[in-house]
Amino acid sequence: MPATPYGTPQAPRVAVRGEARLEFDPEIARIGITVSARGTDRRSALEDLTRRNGTVIELVKAYGDAVEKLETGAFSISPELGRHGRGERVRAYHGRVHITAVLNDFTALGEATTRLADLELTRVDGPWWSLRPDSPAHGEARRQAVREAVQRAREYAEAIGGRLAALVELADLGAENAAPYGGPAAPGGMRMAAFAGAAQTEAAPALDLEPQRQTVYAQVNARFTMTPPQL
Repeated sequence: MPATPYGTPQAPRVAVRGEARLEFDPEIARIGITVSARGTDRRSALEDLTRRNGTVIELVKAYGDAVEKLETGAFSISPELGRHGRGERVRAYHGRVHITAVLNDFTALGEATTRLADLELTRVDGPWWSLRPDSPAHGEARRQAVREAVQRAREYAEAIGGRLAALVELADLGAENAAPYGGPAAPGGMRMAAFAGAAQTEAAPALDLEPQRQTVYAQVNARFTMTPPQL
Protein backbone atom coordinates (compact mmCIF):
# COMPACT_ATOMS: atom_id res chain seq x y z
CA MET A 1 0.00 0.00 0.00
CA PRO A 2 1.66 3.26 -1.05
CA ALA A 3 2.45 5.84 1.64
CA THR A 4 0.26 8.91 1.69
CA PRO A 5 1.99 12.27 1.73
CA TYR A 6 0.41 13.28 5.03
CA GLY A 7 0.31 9.96 6.84
CA THR A 8 -2.77 8.11 8.05
CA PRO A 9 -4.80 8.06 11.27
CA GLN A 10 -2.92 4.89 12.21
CA ALA A 11 0.49 6.38 11.33
CA PRO A 12 0.37 10.18 11.45
CA ARG A 13 3.32 12.14 10.22
CA VAL A 14 5.19 14.81 12.15
CA ALA A 15 7.21 17.41 10.19
CA VAL A 16 9.67 19.62 12.04
CA ARG A 17 12.70 21.79 11.44
CA GLY A 18 15.89 21.49 13.47
CA GLU A 19 18.32 24.40 13.74
CA ALA A 20 21.67 25.04 15.38
CA ARG A 21 23.70 28.22 15.67
CA LEU A 22 27.05 27.73 17.39
CA GLU A 23 30.07 29.97 17.94
CA PHE A 24 33.67 28.83 17.64
CA ASP A 25 37.08 30.43 17.85
CA PRO A 26 38.54 31.06 14.38
CA GLU A 27 41.12 28.62 13.05
CA ILE A 28 42.79 30.81 10.42
CA ALA A 29 43.15 34.47 9.46
CA ARG A 30 43.81 36.01 6.06
CA ILE A 31 45.61 39.27 5.38
CA GLY A 32 46.01 41.16 2.12
CA ILE A 33 49.33 42.82 1.35
CA THR A 34 49.81 45.44 -1.36
CA VAL A 35 53.39 46.30 -2.31
CA SER A 36 53.98 49.50 -4.31
CA ALA A 37 56.95 51.07 -6.10
CA ARG A 38 57.64 54.19 -8.13
CA GLY A 39 60.40 54.97 -10.61
CA THR A 40 61.27 57.55 -13.21
CA ASP A 41 61.38 54.81 -15.85
CA ARG A 42 59.71 51.44 -16.27
CA ARG A 43 62.86 49.43 -15.51
CA SER A 44 63.63 51.17 -12.21
CA ALA A 45 60.00 50.86 -11.06
CA LEU A 46 60.00 47.16 -11.90
CA GLU A 47 63.33 46.54 -10.14
CA ASP A 48 62.15 48.40 -7.04
CA LEU A 49 58.88 46.48 -7.01
CA THR A 50 60.71 43.18 -7.41
CA ARG A 51 62.96 44.01 -4.47
CA ARG A 52 60.08 45.06 -2.20
CA ASN A 53 58.02 42.03 -3.20
CA GLY A 54 60.94 39.73 -2.38
CA THR A 55 61.32 41.36 1.04
CA VAL A 56 57.65 40.82 1.85
CA ILE A 57 57.60 37.19 0.73
CA GLU A 58 60.79 36.45 2.66
CA LEU A 59 59.35 38.06 5.79
CA VAL A 60 56.12 36.05 5.62
CA LYS A 61 57.86 32.75 4.85
CA ALA A 62 60.07 33.25 7.90
CA TYR A 63 57.06 32.31 10.05
CA GLY A 64 57.22 28.74 8.78
CA ASP A 65 54.32 26.46 9.70
CA ALA A 66 52.29 29.42 10.98
CA VAL A 67 51.71 30.30 7.31
CA GLU A 68 49.21 27.97 5.62
CA LYS A 69 49.02 29.78 2.31
CA LEU A 70 50.97 32.49 0.51
CA GLU A 71 49.78 33.59 -2.92
CA THR A 72 50.61 36.39 -5.34
CA GLY A 73 47.61 37.98 -7.01
CA ALA A 74 47.33 40.95 -9.37
CA PHE A 75 50.46 42.70 -10.65
CA SER A 76 50.61 45.99 -12.54
CA ILE A 77 53.03 48.61 -13.89
CA SER A 78 51.37 51.80 -15.06
CA PRO A 79 52.66 55.18 -16.34
CA GLU A 80 51.90 58.52 -14.73
CA LEU A 81 51.41 61.15 -17.40
CA GLY A 82 52.29 64.79 -16.93
CA ARG A 83 51.25 67.68 -19.17
CA HIS A 84 53.83 70.06 -20.57
CA GLY A 85 52.51 72.61 -23.04
CA ARG A 86 50.46 70.87 -25.67
CA GLY A 87 52.01 67.47 -25.28
CA GLU A 88 52.05 64.68 -22.76
CA ARG A 89 54.94 62.68 -21.45
CA VAL A 90 55.47 60.00 -18.85
CA ARG A 91 56.54 61.51 -15.54
CA ALA A 92 56.95 58.23 -13.64
CA TYR A 93 55.92 54.59 -13.51
CA HIS A 94 53.97 53.04 -10.66
CA GLY A 95 54.14 49.35 -9.84
CA ARG A 96 51.88 47.33 -7.59
CA VAL A 97 51.56 43.68 -6.58
CA HIS A 98 48.98 42.07 -4.32
CA ILE A 99 49.81 39.18 -1.99
CA THR A 100 47.52 37.08 0.20
CA ALA A 101 48.72 35.24 3.30
CA VAL A 102 46.74 32.83 5.50
CA LEU A 103 48.08 32.17 9.00
CA ASN A 104 46.97 29.79 11.76
CA ASP A 105 49.08 31.23 14.59
CA PHE A 106 47.53 34.47 15.77
CA THR A 107 50.52 35.52 17.86
CA ALA A 108 52.66 35.28 14.73
CA LEU A 109 49.89 37.09 12.85
CA GLY A 110 50.09 40.13 15.12
CA GLU A 111 53.87 40.32 14.80
CA ALA A 112 53.92 39.74 11.03
CA THR A 113 51.19 42.31 10.43
CA THR A 114 53.10 44.98 12.31
CA ARG A 115 56.38 44.19 10.57
CA LEU A 116 54.74 44.25 7.16
CA ALA A 117 52.96 47.54 7.82
CA ASP A 118 56.28 49.02 8.94
CA LEU A 119 57.75 48.53 5.47
CA GLU A 120 57.81 51.45 3.03
CA LEU A 121 55.11 51.59 0.36
CA THR A 122 53.42 48.51 1.81
CA ARG A 123 49.76 48.29 2.70
CA VAL A 124 48.19 45.61 4.89
CA ASP A 125 44.44 44.85 5.03
CA GLY A 126 42.70 42.46 7.39
CA PRO A 127 42.74 40.20 9.20
CA TRP A 128 39.68 38.29 8.07
CA TRP A 129 38.98 35.44 10.47
CA SER A 130 37.44 32.12 9.46
CA LEU A 131 37.16 28.38 10.03
CA ARG A 132 38.59 25.84 7.62
CA PRO A 133 36.08 24.25 5.20
CA ASP A 134 36.67 20.84 6.82
CA SER A 135 36.50 22.15 10.39
CA PRO A 136 34.80 19.78 12.90
CA ALA A 137 32.69 22.79 13.86
CA HIS A 138 30.47 22.27 10.80
CA GLY A 139 29.77 18.63 11.73
CA GLU A 140 28.97 19.57 15.31
CA ALA A 141 26.41 22.13 14.12
CA ARG A 142 24.77 19.59 11.80
CA ARG A 143 24.56 16.96 14.56
CA GLN A 144 23.01 19.46 16.95
CA ALA A 145 20.44 20.49 14.33
CA VAL A 146 19.40 16.85 13.90
CA ARG A 147 19.19 16.30 17.67
CA GLU A 148 17.04 19.41 17.95
CA ALA A 149 14.70 18.15 15.21
CA VAL A 150 14.28 14.77 16.91
CA GLN A 151 13.63 16.39 20.28
CA ARG A 152 11.08 18.79 18.81
CA ALA A 153 9.23 16.00 16.98
CA ARG A 154 9.21 13.85 20.13
CA GLU A 155 7.70 16.69 22.16
CA TYR A 156 4.96 17.22 19.56
CA ALA A 157 4.10 13.52 19.54
CA GLU A 158 4.07 13.25 23.34
CA ALA A 159 1.87 16.34 23.60
CA ILE A 160 -1.00 14.38 22.02
CA GLY A 161 -0.30 11.07 23.70
CA GLY A 162 1.77 9.43 20.97
CA ARG A 163 5.40 8.59 20.40
CA LEU A 164 7.74 8.63 17.43
CA ALA A 165 7.75 5.43 15.39
CA ALA A 166 10.10 5.95 12.42
CA LEU A 167 12.09 8.54 10.50
CA VAL A 168 10.64 9.15 7.03
CA GLU A 169 12.83 11.96 5.69
CA LEU A 170 15.81 14.07 6.74
CA ALA A 171 16.55 16.99 4.40
CA ASP A 172 19.78 18.96 4.80
CA LEU A 173 19.23 22.65 4.09
CA GLY A 174 22.93 23.51 4.52
CA ALA A 175 25.42 24.21 7.25
CA GLU A 176 27.91 26.94 6.47
CA ASN A 177 30.31 29.40 8.10
CA ALA A 178 29.63 33.15 7.83
CA ALA A 179 32.84 33.48 5.87
CA PRO A 180 34.31 30.84 3.46
CA TYR A 181 37.84 29.78 3.74
CA GLY A 182 40.19 32.65 2.73
CA GLY A 183 37.25 34.94 2.29
CA PRO A 184 36.26 38.12 4.24
CA ALA A 185 34.31 37.56 7.44
CA ALA A 186 31.83 39.92 9.04
CA PRO A 187 32.93 43.55 9.37
CA GLY A 188 35.08 44.38 12.33
CA GLY A 189 38.49 43.10 11.33
CA MET A 190 41.57 45.26 11.66
CA ARG A 191 42.51 47.35 8.65
CA MET A 192 45.71 49.32 8.29
CA ALA A 193 47.92 50.96 5.72
CA ALA A 194 51.57 52.01 5.77
CA PHE A 195 53.01 54.18 2.99
CA ALA A 196 56.35 55.76 2.23
CA GLY A 197 58.10 57.25 5.20
CA ALA A 198 61.39 57.40 7.04
CA ALA A 199 62.91 54.06 7.97
CA GLN A 200 62.19 53.02 11.56
CA THR A 201 65.18 52.64 13.82
CA GLU A 202 63.30 50.34 16.18
CA ALA A 203 60.86 47.57 15.37
CA ALA A 204 57.23 48.49 16.00
CA PRO A 205 55.52 46.51 18.79
CA ALA A 206 53.43 43.54 17.67
CA LEU A 207 49.69 44.08 17.46
CA ASP A 208 47.62 42.36 20.13
CA LEU A 209 44.81 40.99 17.95
CA GLU A 210 41.56 39.70 19.42
CA PRO A 211 40.23 36.89 17.17
CA GLN A 212 36.64 37.29 16.00
CA ARG A 213 34.48 34.30 16.94
CA GLN A 214 32.81 32.54 14.02
CA THR A 215 29.14 31.56 13.83
CA VAL A 216 28.27 28.22 12.24
CA TYR A 217 24.65 27.64 11.26
CA ALA A 218 22.92 24.37 10.34
CA GLN A 219 19.32 23.60 9.46
CA VAL A 220 17.44 20.38 8.62
CA ASN A 221 13.86 19.40 7.85
CA ALA A 222 12.75 16.09 9.32
CA ARG A 223 9.59 13.99 8.92
CA PHE A 224 8.60 11.16 11.24
CA THR A 225 5.73 8.77 11.65
CA MET A 226 4.22 8.40 15.09
CA THR A 227 1.88 6.04 16.91
CA PRO A 228 -1.82 6.96 16.95
CA PRO A 229 -2.43 9.85 19.34
CA GLN A 230 -4.59 9.57 22.46
CA LEU A 231 -7.13 12.27 21.75
